[in-house]
Amino acid sequence: MAKRATLADVAERSGMSRTAVSLALNQVPNSRLSSEAIERIHQAAAELDYRPNPAARSLRVGKTATIAFLSDNVTVTRYASAMIRGLLDVAETEDHTVLIAETGDTPARIGKALKAMLDRRPDAVVFGLMGAKEIDVPKLPSDLPVVLLNSTSPQGHACVLPDEFQGGRDIARTLAEAGHRRVAIIGHDDGLIQNLRLSTTMRDRFAGIFSGLEEAGMEVALRIEGPTWEPPFGYQGMARVLELDEPVTAVIALNDRVAFGAYQALQERGFSVPNDISVVSFDDDDIASYLHPGLTTAAIPYEEMGRSAMTMALAGATFGQRELVPMPLRLRGSVKRV
Repeated sequence: MAKRATLADVAERSGMSRTAVSLALNQVPNSRLSSEAIERIHQAAAELDYRPNPAARSLRVGKTATIAFLSDNVTVTRYASAMIRGLLDVAETEDHTVLIAETGDTPARIGKALKAMLDRRPDAVVFGLMGAKEIDVPKLPSDLPVVLLNSTSPQGHACVLPDEFQGGRDIARTLAEAGHRRVAIIGHDDGLIQNLRLSTTMRDRFAGIFSGLEEAGMEVALRIEGPTWEPPFGYQGMARVLELDEPVTAVIALNDRVAFGAYQALQERGFSVPNDISVVSFDDDDIASYLHPGLTTAAIPYEEMGRSAMTMALAGATFGQRELVPMPLRLRGSVKRV
């Protein structure tokens, strides 16, 4: 394997001093080097495949050009992994490297991973969660920027969250604009609304839904409570909806898995979406596009949230910063105009 080229090698190849080479390669302004000299230095660096030593640079400028990212289950969850894509895209643009650790919810693993990250002196730390909730952030150096991605803290760390309130309003408006006036909700849960440790955004989602429904003068005929938002719950919920004496024309499912169960209950009983009942949802999991017809849903913008969090971290995030990222509405074939 060829020896890695050094600054001295570039200086020897270009016939310039090491100081001149350093000034040229680091693009130091007002260096008084001629354009010819700068070109010769860059040509020599290219011929030698010279790459700066990041360790030496970090000692010189006090920065390592690395960002630490600790997640609970993001890296092993296909549904949320777009968050990492957003982080990496921005980091690459700014010539930064992302150190990634997966910790689950175990405090011991979090502490161990964080210590390993801090030993590498990152320029900032980003904590990312698959599901938005309030967390306790371990004690960190006061001058180290910290960003919470899809989470919040009691201390008020900088955070990036989906705009669930507007997402809820958009879902309600979609039904209102299609002429629906009487709906059912599958997945209402007071525990998620009241307990920030379970969800820090769900109260906003519900507030947005009810704000949009009230604004349109729509009636909620049935709210089905339940904390476990999986297909069996959606199936059972839709069965109850179909038992109403006065039918509804649309159902708001609180996530795509609930909607999947609702689809099953309808099809098993000989009903169809949207001819008999329209269905809308949240999250934009892969299942939303696989259903037939495709499910209209408000997407959690994981990739854009990742981009925003990395941008905030690189800019030196401070306490109290809070960014809400819009939730795109994926309009598919599950809503009928009535």
